Amino acid sequence: MNDPIGDMLTRIRNSSMRGKSTVRTPASKLRAWVLDVLADEGYIRGYEKVTGEGGHPEIEISLKYYEGAPVIRELKRVSKPGRRVYMSAADVPSVRQGLGVSIVSTSKGVMSDANARSANVGGEVLCTVF
Repeated sequence: MNDPIGDMLTRIRNSSMRGKSTVRTPASKLRAWVLDVLADEGYIRGYEKVTGEGGHPEIEISLKYYEGAPVIRELKRVSKPGRRVYMSAADVPSVRQGLGVSIVSTSKGVMSDANARSANVGGEVLCTVF
């Protein structure tokens, strides 16, 4: 797999469109850090690490819905393996005039765009969520 973050975002996007309550993805630290930001911002209920088929570690993500509609309306990968996107703290984009969130991988960890601006750190823009 070339793009594990893109794979996880696609699994979340597809499962929320189908109305599934949970989705599983292979476990990794970076995926868990991205999910921490999504949970802190209120886009998912949470996640837990489980053991999948064959004893491989997986993450089970609990999706969140409001009045039958998925909370995550739009989930886009910004920085891809073929084209990495890095931005300074001042240039980190705000999504839909601040209604959405950009997830940024910085030297101080994976954080939302607002936290990156307040900590005055830039980094790789992983994805945007609305």
